[in-house]
Amino acid sequence: MNDILIIGGGAIGLLTARELVRSGAGVTLVEMGAIGREASWAGGGIISPLYPWRYADSVTALSLRSQRYYPQLCATLQEETGIDSELIRSGLLILDPQEQDQALSWGRQHQVRIESLTTGALREMVPGLGLTPPTALWMPEIAQIRNPRLVRALHRSIERRVQIREQEEAVELLVDSDRAVGARTRKGLIAAGQVVVCSGAWTARLFEQLGKRPAIKPVRGQMLLFHAEPGQLNRIILFRDRYLIPRQDGRILIGSTLEHEGFVKATTAEAKEDLYRAAVELLPSLGRAPIEDHWAGLRPGSPAGIPYIGAYPGVRGLYFNAGHYRNGLVTGPASARLVADLLLERTPVLDPSPYTLDADR
Repeated sequence: MNDILIIGGGAIGLLTARELVRSGAGVTLVEMGAIGREASWAGGGIISPLYPWRYADSVTALSLRSQRYYPQLCATLQEETGIDSELIRSGLLILDPQEQDQALSWGRQHQVRIESLTTGALREMVPGLGLTPPTALWMPEIAQIRNPRLVRALHRSIERRVQIREQEEAVELLVDSDRAVGARTRKGLIAAGQVVVCSGAWTARLFEQLGKRPAIKPVRGQMLLFHAEPGQLNRIILFRDRYLIPRQDGRILIGSTLEHEGFVKATTAEAKEDLYRAAVELLPSLGRAPIEDHWAGLRPGSPAGIPYIGAYPGVRGLYFNAGHYRNGLVTGPASARLVADLLLERTPVLDPSPYTLDADR
């Protein structure tokens, strides 16, 4: 029998598997599709919540711990796999003039650098910017990551230490005498002493049979990718929930929509037009850059964006690490450490109580 079964092969599942095997556990990971090809691949890779002061302290705690760990994680992954995850400290420029006092107060409380910029400083920082509000907020320490490269590096780092089963959907959790004993997939049974569900937007389906399930629902997000020139933009820009992300090779992402359409992952012409208009409004020179790609992903939406991390009540050996909504990458390393601490009965790195199934959200 395998020691631990992880259901879900996105960034959360991969980080959880990596944390567990580093502690000597035997791990099997099962993924319904291809490893890392759902929300982890489709997102933008900003290593910060958007408007972080709007989130609960429980999200902030996961984010800040993960942000501190990312440089070490990416350096180690590159040494292990040869894959550069392209962690770049681009900084985050927020053009919304509201909430300045709240943002600056939040920054002082959590020792996060946030500066208020005048119009002149803003124009100097981003030449060619299409909007020049009277004030803006600048978070110079915020980084981004090339998320498809990160999940590829995580996959490669564990593939020799974890039994990975792709294209195999888990359809039922196996419980015997109030203890998790594995899962049934469309290809058969997988026995395990402990089970961790990390299946993102699909998580709630697996808990239906047990009665109580986490309130996780799919939220579609669409993105556009411009084939821009290197140096055309060097900062992450955020305005009215739309953001531009400049990649190391010059490409620029614009995201993202928030659509409640169930498990429909198709792109739409309306969203493409909306994202294009927002991108050109922010950076008019993008009107001359070709659109290289347009895609959609399904985020695991949860109340207040607070993930579910911990043990499932009433079933020994059953855990969840899911529902990170828009912040899977930025909260992922700390989430993986926390669920591993609980599963391995170590002193938890963070207070686990805000992430339980019964916590107020």
